[in-house]
Amino acid sequence: MRGPKDFLSLADWPAEELRTILARAHELKRLHRRGEPVQTLCGRTLAMYFEKPSLRTHVTFEAGMTQLGGHAIVLLPEQVGIGTRESPQDVARNLSRWVHGILARTFDHALVETLAAAAEIPVINGLTDLLHPCQAMADMQTVTERADLEKAVIAYVGDGNNVANSLLNAIAVLGGTLRLATPATHQPLLAVRRRAEELARHSGARISWSPDPVEAVRGADFVYTDVWTSMGQEEEAERRRALFEPFQLNTRLLRHAPEALVMHCLPAHRGEEISDDVLDGPRSIVLDQAENRLHAQKAILERLLAATR
Repeated sequence: MRGPKDFLSLADWPAEELRTILARAHELKRLHRRGEPVQTLCGRTLAMYFEKPSLRTHVTFEAGMTQLGGHAIVLLPEQVGIGTRESPQDVARNLSRWVHGILARTFDHALVETLAAAAEIPVINGLTDLLHPCQAMADMQTVTERADLEKAVIAYVGDGNNVANSLLNAIAVLGGTLRLATPATHQPLLAVRRRAEELARHSGARISWSPDPVEAVRGADFVYTDVWTSMGQEEEAERRRALFEPFQLNTRLLRHAPEALVMHCLPAHRGEEISDDVLDGPRSIVLDQAENRLHAQKAILERLLAATR
């Protein structure tokens, strides 16, 4: 079974396809660390469109294309003018004549869907306000390096944002246990939760929500958090800090998960959603997550761009 043309949401992909991508990500990481070159994308070009600032997404996709023998081109909003100078459909149709794939990091999820519908080439979601599927794939790689995913208990505490949405999709498709702890007003989007529940009935995944972070993390194998104020929400920062303060990932909370490893997708707002001693402590695997962005995305790029479509 083959997955769809595009990589917009993990909920779109069959479990076996995602497992194949993860297995390849593990292999690519081993080859990279041994210094063995992999040139599977020679002659392939990726156009990368960024509406939002980026460190990990930009560097890992561009480095990944280079390491696989391909090339990446950065496009910024002021250059392209999507929605002002040209329609998203016209941009997608033009890029389809020149390059082999499009990476889009945007605010509005509808924009990546529009690009994907109009493009003849694969479109990859590099982050939207709704979903962050490439991050979730790197997270699944990080977890499976240390545990059997189907037996692992992952607790996520904080804001029910795009990262939480994609973790829901990942666990719902692949199996495992995800416990979410967010304020009742900031749960993951209802449509995402319902789709995850539907997928979980087939995979056997166990997904739960609580307003109590202690309940969520108790006995967990991995405890995950993300920023309380995402890009575009800066005006809400002070109110969010007060609301989310009980959800901070700190040594007090981790006492309820004495064996748990700590995850964060970065960038971190130190002293807000996570304390310095936890982020920099011996149980933190956040830099492994960041490293795995490179290898998980190389596997995604191979899957989408290596075959002639």
